[in-house]
Amino acid sequence: MLFLLLGGIGLFLLGMILLTDGLKSFAGDSLRLALLRFTGRPVTAFCSGATVTAMVQSSSATTLATIGFVSAGLITFPQAIGVIIGASLGTTSTGWIVSTVGLKFSVGMLALPLTGIGAFMRLLGRGRMASLGLALAGFGLIFIGIDTLQEGMRAFSERFDLGRIPASGFWGHLLLLLVGAAMTVVMQSSSAAVATTLAALHTGAIGFEQAASLVIGQAIGTTVTAMLAAIGATVAAKRTAVAHVLFNLLTGLIALLLLPFFLWMIVGLSERTGTEPGAVALAAFHTSFIALGVLIFLPLVKPFSRLVEKIVPERGSSLTQYLDASLNTLPSVALEAVRNCLREVSLLECRRLILILQHKGRERWESDRVITADAVNRARIFLSRVPMAPGEEESSGPRVSLFHLLDHIGSWMALQIPLTPRPDIQQDPLYQELIGKVIETLHQGESVLAENGRGESVAALQTLAESVKDLRQNARQEILDALSRKQRIPEASMQLLDYLRMLDSATYHLSRIVHYLNQTEFSEK
Repeated sequence: MLFLLLGGIGLFLLGMILLTDGLKSFAGDSLRLALLRFTGRPVTAFCSGATVTAMVQSSSATTLATIGFVSAGLITFPQAIGVIIGASLGTTSTGWIVSTVGLKFSVGMLALPLTGIGAFMRLLGRGRMASLGLALAGFGLIFIGIDTLQEGMRAFSERFDLGRIPASGFWGHLLLLLVGAAMTVVMQSSSAAVATTLAALHTGAIGFEQAASLVIGQAIGTTVTAMLAAIGATVAAKRTAVAHVLFNLLTGLIALLLLPFFLWMIVGLSERTGTEPGAVALAAFHTSFIALGVLIFLPLVKPFSRLVEKIVPERGSSLTQYLDASLNTLPSVALEAVRNCLREVSLLECRRLILILQHKGRERWESDRVITADAVNRARIFLSRVPMAPGEEESSGPRVSLFHLLDHIGSWMALQIPLTPRPDIQQDPLYQELIGKVIETLHQGESVLAENGRGESVAALQTLAESVKDLRQNARQEILDALSRKQRIPEASMQLLDYLRMLDSATYHLSRIVHYLNQTEFSEK
């Protein structure tokens, strides 16, 4: 009996793991890109989270990916909340599969050859074909596990009367809720816990009211994965985990308070159809109370996100908030985290240079210099520790571009532009013409970096940088010609040439920084 129960749960869990891993490998980056592409508004983020979770049959996979994305700065925190809410609803699809197919029909004879075919595809196939075989084998194991669970539950119900567990009253429901949460924590899968409950209900080991309370607890227990993933992570990741916990916890408590109403409605429908509430009714109940939570929280995503931000406030430098060591399991996302960090550094450095050239805010730019230098050093260390992704070449474009980016930022920050040029230099027409164009270029760069711009805005920046270069070269020739005719003072002219060269270098490095930022952007490759 115990062996059958443990074996059934183990087969189901193994099947879920193989199915999830197989589908993720088969889809490649397309699932992650789908999450990113359809997270513009809370509603689209919700739909994206629900769809991807239903496809991979794992809310934990979606949650962990979302935590990675928000840690890397790929999506905003309110968007992440939408995805998390969608994942909570998407995971209820497992209950429908188990109740409508796994328990209604004897699929053991079909599941065994499906598992065998999948195993051969995994062993003999390559690439996506092998991944598809892994998913098929996992799908077959899920139903074999369900069959084994049913047998174990029948034997268990013959020896132990689970009906003695209190099913009515607030405290009885609360006790079963805690048992359900513990089941999810122990199994590390709400899907496996729900499948076990469905099998127990189907075999008559427990009643519908008991099963409903267990399912509520199992929905709450699934937040443990998110909490574990957030340990030692960035503030953004911790906020996402807290949002996940609050949504599931509050939704579960609402479901617990409204459980008598849900039961009255389900019993009424069952009496009309002349059937007893069974596994399908339990799957419908699971979806219904999660959907109720969606209806309550989805319109309130922004105020909800502000509440979570107060619970988990920002600490430390915002420049390095994306550099989360846990992202190393997703190398492409980790590289994007470095990119976002360096974009923020470049924006701050651009504003610092504008203040220097306008002789403003000395205290501010001096403190900014320390912060940006520390952030660049942290980004360099973080990048060196990001592992190579499977199939990634050592000369990977994004990775090499990031090192180019670090080099240009380092050279940019090393420019020793004088704080206050000599009065005669400041009054020189060549200096005044060039400094005006340089400040215009820096403002354009500030706009591009702040808005993560592409296309025309980047082209405009490149044009301005080229015009600075042309002005500097023309000014250089004019100064040298004047020196040859002894129309300029040599010492002042040499200082002016050095100053103009540094200004030209500043705009050159800025244009290259923007160029490499665009080359490293997370794209549909």
